[in-house]
Amino acid sequence: MNIVVEKQPKCVATLRVEIPADKVNGQRDQIVRGYTSKARVPGFRPGKAPRAVVEKRFQKEISEELNGVLINEAYDEALKQESLNVLDFGVPEDVTTHENGSVTFVSKLTLAPEVTLPEYKGVTVTVPPAAVPTEEIEAQLTALQERFADFNDIEGRAAELKDFAVIDYTSTVEGKPTEEFLGKSAGYLSGREGFWVRLDEKAFLPGFAAQLVGVNVGDSREITITLPEDFPVADLQNKEITFQVTVKELKTAVLPELNDEFAAKLAPDQTLEGIKTIITENMEGERRRKIDDMKVNQIVAHFNSQVNFELPDELIAQETQSQADAIVRQGVKAGMTEGEIESQQSEIFSSAADQAVSNLRTNFILQEIARIEKISVTDQELVQHLVQIANSRKVAPKKFIKDMQRAGRIQNIRSSMAIGKTIDFLVEHANVVESTETTLDA
Repeated sequence: MNIVVEKQPKCVATLRVEIPADKVNGQRDQIVRGYTSKARVPGFRPGKAPRAVVEKRFQKEISEELNGVLINEAYDEALKQESLNVLDFGVPEDVTTHENGSVTFVSKLTLAPEVTLPEYKGVTVTVPPAAVPTEEIEAQLTALQERFADFNDIEGRAAELKDFAVIDYTSTVEGKPTEEFLGKSAGYLSGREGFWVRLDEKAFLPGFAAQLVGVNVGDSREITITLPEDFPVADLQNKEITFQVTVKELKTAVLPELNDEFAAKLAPDQTLEGIKTIITENMEGERRRKIDDMKVNQIVAHFNSQVNFELPDELIAQETQSQADAIVRQGVKAGMTEGEIESQQSEIFSSAADQAVSNLRTNFILQEIARIEKISVTDQELVQHLVQIANSRKVAPKKFIKDMQRAGRIQNIRSSMAIGKTIDFLVEHANVVESTETTLDA
């Protein structure tokens, strides 16, 4: 068997195969004998039809099976001969049987990238202390108070920080309505009626609420802010946007007192100390999860800064679409309208493409580490994992596993589990430094 592999950039290779006539004839003879021994042909007892009759009757089936066997054998031979790590063998093209009996074909292969690993044990990661700061627990209690707050109309004074303003607003950019300037939907930026905004720097857009300090009910005010360079809508980055605001109402929040009576409203028979304990335990669990995520993110960032290799275009395209779909789903959950999503389409795909490349690089790096460290998933671990998923979905485990097998997803699940174990291995061997100067937002 003559096999030639021509490697090209972006993890692509062309496989050219020539299978000699004696191998083709030998394999064909074996397949025909199999058909002859079992074929049911009218006028003959099973397995007794003449070979020539069987060959003529099952010509198409024999030819298809022959090509399938020869192509698979050629793929196996190419893997051994060229030491290839193939992600996709593609669809064989130009399959030709020549006059001398030999068979040739060409196939476009997608290869796994060649990864040269940096030092992956002892990566230094910096995380905040595990203990939940007292001020964060207090902030959580305040947030609970705000959920049960009463809102009173403000009379006899102007708006102050921490007040609430109910406003109507429209906006312009460079003298044009924002949607006209963009040439597409601007979503919440274009305007709202009866919009509640807290006079707090974190509310709405940076710099917006501060310019409402001092307004009275019925006032109109023009508010101009410069949108940041990382604003989600690319056409508005670093642009001045002007809001025409009318104040409809001013309100102040009256918080309930923190005591056992308030605690009982949150959970029957609970005391304030009990509520604080529940909050603390929940925040500790969430903090541990976020710190673990920080460790993983820093390790991944370390690899991506140290390693650079080509990726297959087809994989990038698939992963980009997957990430874009995920971003849209998150946007819909967050309340974004179809128009808002449409207006940010280019930004969504740009972000998705960056994330896709990062994800794929990380995936191949982790696979290579798993190979070197012989990290794998046993059949027992795989079955236990599948049973847990089935139980969580309230599906019979046997049926769930069969459905996964039919869908061809078992190997993907096993690979994901192996990557998870590899991440755990890297975190276990990381050099973890706790710093009070590092926050969970870092």
